[in-house]
Amino acid sequence: MRLALRALLLLAFPVSLAGQTPTDTVELNPVVVTATRIPTPARDLPVAVTVISGAQLRERGIRTVADALRAVPGADVVTTNAYGSQTSLFLRGGESDYVKVMIDGVPQNAPGGAYDFANLTTDGVERIEVVRGPASVLYGSDAMTGVVQIFTRDGRGPARGSVGLSGGTYGSSALDATLTGGGARVGYSLGVSRFSSDGLYAFNNQYRNEVVSGRVRLRPDARTDAALSLRYGDALYHFPTDGGGDTVSHNQHQLDRGPSVGLDLGHVFSPRAEGRLTAGWRRDNLQYAIDKNGPADSTTFPYSSSDWITRTGVDARVNVRALASAIVTVGGAFEREAMNGTTLDTARSRNDGAAYLQVVTAPERTVSVTVGARLEDNQRFGTYVTHRAGMAVRIARSMRAIGSLGTGFKEPSFYENFATGFVRGNPNLEPEHSRNWEAGVEYTGLWRTMTIRATYFHQRFRDLIQYSGKRLGPDSVNYSNVADAAAQGLEVGVQGALGAGLSLDAGYTYLDSRDVATNLRLQRRPAHTASLGLGYGVGARGTASLVAVFTGDRDDYDYATFPAPRVTLPPHTRVDASGTYELGRIHGTLPAVGLTARIENLLGARYEDVKNFPARGRTLLLGGRLDWGW
Repeated sequence: MRLALRALLLLAFPVSLAGQTPTDTVELNPVVVTATRIPTPARDLPVAVTVISGAQLRERGIRTVADALRAVPGADVVTTNAYGSQTSLFLRGGESDYVKVMIDGVPQNAPGGAYDFANLTTDGVERIEVVRGPASVLYGSDAMTGVVQIFTRDGRGPARGSVGLSGGTYGSSALDATLTGGGARVGYSLGVSRFSSDGLYAFNNQYRNEVVSGRVRLRPDARTDAALSLRYGDALYHFPTDGGGDTVSHNQHQLDRGPSVGLDLGHVFSPRAEGRLTAGWRRDNLQYAIDKNGPADSTTFPYSSSDWITRTGVDARVNVRALASAIVTVGGAFEREAMNGTTLDTARSRNDGAAYLQVVTAPERTVSVTVGARLEDNQRFGTYVTHRAGMAVRIARSMRAIGSLGTGFKEPSFYENFATGFVRGNPNLEPEHSRNWEAGVEYTGLWRTMTIRATYFHQRFRDLIQYSGKRLGPDSVNYSNVADAAAQGLEVGVQGALGAGLSLDAGYTYLDSRDVATNLRLQRRPAHTASLGLGYGVGARGTASLVAVFTGDRDDYDYATFPAPRVTLPPHTRVDASGTYELGRIHGTLPAVGLTARIENLLGARYEDVKNFPARGRTLLLGGRLDWGW
């Protein structure tokens, strides 16, 4: 059996960095920052958390954050089809704009929660933390069903450089280069990358994505630390399809570009008190254009839009160890959101201030508790209060039980408030809000190398903002707070080392998500999902990895006809295999040489995440890498 498994994984290509084995990247108890904003071991948190390390990303050859999230329990990633197409994340049955996405503490969502994962790559990523459940107490609006935070690489050790080049199916090509290094007082990392593809369709489906990222870390003394991070993305996507999936346009494209800058400062005032300040600035330019297919085209109406979205914020907090057994966090936040462009009636902005309090008891105790509350004061809809409470009880040395409850909210987007033209926004919209409770058990003693976790969750969403093609009410608007929804389910995860160089990462999610008024399943959210990941060390130079993700049937709408009927998309399984293998240095003064390979949809499954938009077939990417060390 073991020989057969090794043979299968070797055929799938080795997948790791030189000198690493799967057990090097399987962290059974990683330190998590996002859940409480205090570095805490995952086993001591009262909420469900998944941590994906940068080493895992590189071993599996994962290029986008969306692909990394596919195997996370409770997460459903929906991609229209080609590289660069609309990519959404549904977490625990919530809407796709209910997850707050951050890079080094800087929010990436548009105000109101919308975020497209299509262009978010894993360049320079040190780890990804996924916290499930409402987190508005610490992060305010948008964190209705969870938070996805990306932490970028912190350069340490001797200076190292790397250059990689790959190419493959659909005319795809990738080029990236990195430089890292640093010591105890100063560290730095810098990366640039470019990815391009001809796409799936015969015409007008080109895509290119260019990213520049960097981080500088300073520690002037033992009590003070600072870090400055920068990321700039520029992505252009051409697509020939309309909303129903028909190929109709030779001249349609969208552009997404802009910088994200984050500053993190910390100072230890005494053994009992620490202060931290996080500041962020995100500016995003979204452009769309369509033109006639030629002089004889009488059905396409030329149109273009360009919107600039800016989020500027600062969060300051003090962590005080008031008692030996508890840390009290007192914080305040201020954010200014702005949008100007062609899709609004005029330039719009709003200010948002907040104060929050959190108490976390010492995790080494038999019973640990986390409680918190936040008072939000929004310029548009006034004050709003959220809360969260959780408890972890250690039943035995290797087992603990957890439980938590909390609330979250999401403000309306500028477009929902102030759209003009064919769609008319509603400035009187109220925020959407959620209530969640969950309970689970975790066992970490299986063979001393495995962790098993099961969590039941229940969420209720109220005052959902819905679009109506027919204008409503005396103000004749297209958006209103009319819907309620509920989602409940079970998440199960198993992770650890099996021995003999084998590692396992598996998960299963059952989800029942429904519109309360109609009792119909929510769109594009399957009842059953499962994942299985296997890794194997290939000597000291590489490893092999195989990841399978099963997605059950789910409901959608067929927008190719009017009115759009409900349809059921059949289940499918996607299998990915990827890897690297280091050949070593040809000569002592020359760089080390490595080979890379990744096969997506290895078995060529035919499926649609979205009705009438076929997913990519079998996709092969082959390449090489040069690594320098000084």
